[in-house]
Amino acid sequence: MEALCPVCQKVMGEVSGHFHCSHCQGNYQQQAECPECGKPLQVLKACGAVDYFCQQGHGLISKSRVRFSYLPIP
Repeated sequence: MEALCPVCQKVMGEVSGHFHCSHCQGNYQQQAECPECGKPLQVLKACGAVDYFCQQGHGLISKSRVRFSYLPIP
């Protein structure tokens, strides 16, 4: 899955734990959001697996259903 810049829609590269757009020079943090309520998901990492949990009552969310947004890093 390619990360697209929220400003210019160009493909971003991952650099030191965040995303950088070389076209508009923006830096962004990826945020996983629940497809049901749009709230941020809790990311659970264990034994190399990554799971997503909605604290708003929707439970575990499959990685294939997670929506990702990109927030500017100040």
